[in-house]
Amino acid sequence: MPRQFLSTVALVVLAAGLGACSSSRLEGPSRAGLGAQAALEPVAPAMPAGPVTSAPLAPPPGASAAPVDAPPPVGSDVALAPAPVVAEPVYVPPPAPPIVSSGRSSVVGSWNAKDATGATCKVSLSSAPALDLYKANASGCANKDLAKVTAWDYRDGEVYLYQPGGTVTARLRQGGGALDGALSKSGASLALAR
Repeated sequence: MPRQFLSTVALVVLAAGLGACSSSRLEGPSRAGLGAQAALEPVAPAMPAGPVTSAPLAPPPGASAAPVDAPPPVGSDVALAPAPVVAEPVYVPPPAPPIVSSGRSSVVGSWNAKDATGATCKVSLSSAPALDLYKANASGCANKDLAKVTAWDYRDGEVYLYQPGGTVTARLRQGGGALDGALSKSGASLALAR
C-alpha cells in the first residue's frame, strides 16, 4: 500500500480514538452523565419570550434633546427635500518649475543662432549619429564658418559645432534654455536660442 494512504488511515484511527477518550469530568457538573442529547443542547439560558418595544435613546450629555434633522415619522406624507450638495475643495497642485535639463538629449532640435553682428540663422542638431559625432546643419547663415556646420557633439558640458573634416566651428555652454559661446576662428560671440 502507498505510504500516503497508510498515513491517512493512521490519522483517522487516531482521531476516532481521541474522540472515544472524552471524559465526563471535562463537560462540567450539570452535563455529567446526561448522555449525548444533553451535550448537544445550548449552554446559554433561554431568553424570556414577550413583546419587544422600542424607544429612542436619550441624548448624550451636553447635547440637545431634539435632533436637528429628525426624519419624519414613518408613514407620513411629508416630502423630503434633497440633501444639500456641498462642493468639496479641489486640490490644484502648483505648477512645476521649468525643467532645465542638461546633456546631449536636451540640446537636440532646432535653434535660432545669433552671431556678434546680429545676423541670425537656423542651426539644427540631430540625434542621428555621424561616425563619432551627430548630424547637424545650418541654413541661412551669413557667417561662412557657421554655414558649413555639418556635425556636433556634447562633451564635458559643452556643445561643439563641426565643419567637414573635423574643424571646430564653435564651442557653446548651456545657460538656462540657451547655448552661449564663441566662434572658434574669430572668437566672436555666438548664441543659440529655441
